[in-house]
Amino acid sequence: MAEAENIVVATAERIFADLADPQTINHDKDGRWTAPLWQALSEAGLTLAWVGEEFGGAGTDLADGFEIINAAGRFAIAVPLAETLLAGWLLQQGGIASPDGAMTIAPAHPRDRITLDTDGTLSGHARGVPFARAAQHVAVLAQGGDGVSIALVETARLRIDAGLNLANDPSDTVTFDKITPLACRPAPAGFDATTLMLMGGVARGLQIAGALDRLLAISVNYAGERVAFEKPIGKFQAVQHNLARLAGESAAASAAATSAADAIARAAAFDDAVFLEAAAAKIRCAEAAEKGAAIAHQVHGAIGFTTEHILHRFSLRALGWRDDFGSESHWAVELGRRVAAHGADELWPLVASR
Repeated sequence: MAEAENIVVATAERIFADLADPQTINHDKDGRWTAPLWQALSEAGLTLAWVGEEFGGAGTDLADGFEIINAAGRFAIAVPLAETLLAGWLLQQGGIASPDGAMTIAPAHPRDRITLDTDGTLSGHARGVPFARAAQHVAVLAQGGDGVSIALVETARLRIDAGLNLANDPSDTVTFDKITPLACRPAPAGFDATTLMLMGGVARGLQIAGALDRLLAISVNYAGERVAFEKPIGKFQAVQHNLARLAGESAAASAAATSAADAIARAAAFDDAVFLEAAAAKIRCAEAAEKGAAIAHQVHGAIGFTTEHILHRFSLRALGWRDDFGSESHWAVELGRRVAAHGADELWPLVASR
């Protein structure tokens, strides 16, 4: 199994290296690079990695999928790979087969709600849905009188108001106006909106960690090449201090995100331990994105702010991913509420067990 797992991740990294080179993408103003990349990912079965073979997917385990998402963050790819993986995972929870093509999920904001009406139609608004207008289908978590349901909807039937995140990637508002889904099934017992937000938050944490890892590598390389006062700027103590801080933020984000991903991959349910790991990871990764992006741009000086340089591909996406599936402020409040509800005597055993 370990060998197969390595092959899955290595395949993803090879495709990213061949077809998602940041410098090439940065100079492609027409977005022509996305089609061959998506085709290669689809043919390799990576877009439906979390969908079981009985539903037409690759049947890859959660751990492999998380590694694919982390690798995608290192290349800062602007295609809905993470979103399609999450959508396939969500649909499988309801026993719904995933269609071909790009997908996304709704809601992507913890305070948004999609309602399943008594006539079987969906109503509501979902803000900040990533890549909604680039997807063919949306996997929806809906609230209804009988509990929580999972549905599949064609995007062609939805009203999509275009929006952009900090990196100019689609972040759209989707309106469900009495939409009849292609399929709708009850969610498993205990599955709710918080479960979806935690899963999405960990995915974004892994992407942030990957982007920060690349920001560090780019900054270290630049500091070794850029000469000022007849020596590389990496020789100056102030720059070395900044690079050490960036390395610390990158390591912290990676540790938090991979720990949360491992907790989900090993857990039988999204219990308090998983909540602690996932919420803490989203908080720490979001904080690291803010600090790490600032340091990387400071090291690069003015050149790092130009659109011609690839630095912004990573820094702006890391910053944009902070707010998806709940910001650090949201999860800090929710984590505090969860800990307070259990009482002071339960805090240390919960933390020490991780």
